[in-house]
Amino acid sequence: MVKYCGRGAGIAVTVFAVSALIAGLLLSQQAHGEYGDVVINEYSDKAGMRPVVFPHWFHRIRFRCKVCHADLGFKFQAGGNDINMLKIIDGAYCGACHNGDIAWSVENCDLCHSGKPGTPTQVHESTIHKLVAPPKGK
Repeated sequence: MVKYCGRGAGIAVTVFAVSALIAGLLLSQQAHGEYGDVVINEYSDKAGMRPVVFPHWFHRIRFRCKVCHADLGFKFQAGGNDINMLKIIDGAYCGACHNGDIAWSVENCDLCHSGKPGTPTQVHESTIHKLVAPPKGK
């Protein structure tokens, strides 16, 4: 049996629900999932490859800072690491996880090398839609 709580309780529940909905919409518009992308272009342009777009935010929500910055040796500066494909293939830097067992391996070039050619090495804030180049041939 459902008990009737009266008109005042119904209005309070409605006001609460509407307030929660408005707060959720406002917060979701302020949050930027792309925050903290890092473009790495120390060698890519010279090698005829697109720059790497490293989604820092994606990794950060899954791992604590120490996993990459202490355990794997990444410096806290875009361009501060001498990362190249030989080191990655040997299991250094990105290659510690991107080895085909934990995450995709180096055979999937376009998953990382997806930036617009000429984009400098730097941290970008909410710009992934500006950094990712359209697939080749489009």
